Amino acid sequence: MSMWMIFKVAVRAIFRNKTRSLLTCLGIIVGIAAVIAVMAIGQGAQTMMVKEISSMGNNLVMVFPEGRGHGPVSGGMGQGQTMTAGDAEAIKKELSHLVQGVSPQVRSNVQMMYASKNWAGNVQGVSTDIVLISNWVVEEGRFFSEEEEKRAARVCVVGTTVKKNLFQDEDPIGKTIRLKNITFKVVGVLGSKGANNWGQDQDDVVMAPYTSVQRYLQRSKFANINMMNLSLISMDDLDEAKREVGALLRQRHHLADYQDDDFETRDTTEIMNTIGSVTGLMTVLLTAVAAISLLVGGIGIMNIMLVSVTERIKEIGLRMAIGATPANILMQFLLEAVVLSTVGGAVGVVVGIAGAEFIGSVKGWPILIQTGSTIAAFAFSAVVGVFFGFYPAWRASKLNPIDCLRYE
Repeated sequence: MSMWMIFKVAVRAIFRNKTRSLLTCLGIIVGIAAVIAVMAIGQGAQTMMVKEISSMGNNLVMVFPEGRGHGPVSGGMGQGQTMTAGDAEAIKKELSHLVQGVSPQVRSNVQMMYASKNWAGNVQGVSTDIVLISNWVVEEGRFFSEEEEKRAARVCVVGTTVKKNLFQDEDPIGKTIRLKNITFKVVGVLGSKGANNWGQDQDDVVMAPYTSVQRYLQRSKFANINMMNLSLISMDDLDEAKREVGALLRQRHHLADYQDDDFETRDTTEIMNTIGSVTGLMTVLLTAVAAISLLVGGIGIMNIMLVSVTERIKEIGLRMAIGATPANILMQFLLEAVVLSTVGGAVGVVVGIAGAEFIGSVKGWPILIQTGSTIAAFAFSAVVGVFFGFYPAWRASKLNPIDCLRYE
């Protein structure tokens, strides 16, 4: 018998029992659909997180003053009183071969007021370098200048959320708002960044010169800052930059060799690696669950094929009697199993893509369907058919034609 004839016989046998064939394929369909959907959602989520982290800054490194304990109370990272704006200026001046921008940062949560409108929000005191460091775009007006930063001018730029809640449809440029009852002039509006990975609205912000925030909002006698944002010229120099920043800060803070650092550095690669590890682990776990569905589907194919062999013993005997070889019988039943699994795999790919797109549209999640993983999932369904269909096919090929013809 030719291969084409064997294939046609196998397909006819499948279509003789349409309902049973569909139920046999169901396990494969569910397994492949689950694999495709999980991988598409997982890859999409990881891509979104990487994109959002990249939007945090351009080759970003963050330096925090380390929290210090006081009796039973301990301050967290960024709550220490060990860093000043002078540290940021020294880094910018002495490490210019590694660092292209440095911005001290101080924070103050205040009540914002304009006319009869109120909004509680976050004021960030920064330097002009923050535009380069954090990839901010000024959508309207301008950012404050270095001269305004030096003289602690009461000027600010607002995020789109603040603009919407305080000014609504009114043009905010040139208007005066009150921050903690101190008047600040709005000189610009920042472009929208949306929410970050932690659900925080990045547009709910007012930025002002850090000198102005320290003088008018914090009214602190000290020049301490909450953190520093650094933008490296190249992330290839990350390790060297961390070492030199650390050495410079230790020197400025007069730390002896036996003393620990009173600061801590963080960079986006650490965050990205952590998120990548978590999302990778979740994808592996969910894929393992989907693989169990494929295993169950494969066992279902084996079970149905064994039943089919038992039901068609006389047919097998007749085929052998008119010249079919054991290899022909083996190939026929093996092809039946492969056709069932590949058809189930094809339907599963379609269902998986449709399911992932549906979940993405409902939940607002990004979906990334990779051609390679889709082809691999489909190919795996064929492997499942070969693996689980071989034993029933082999058993059918070993039947004695005389015994088959006598079988009742």
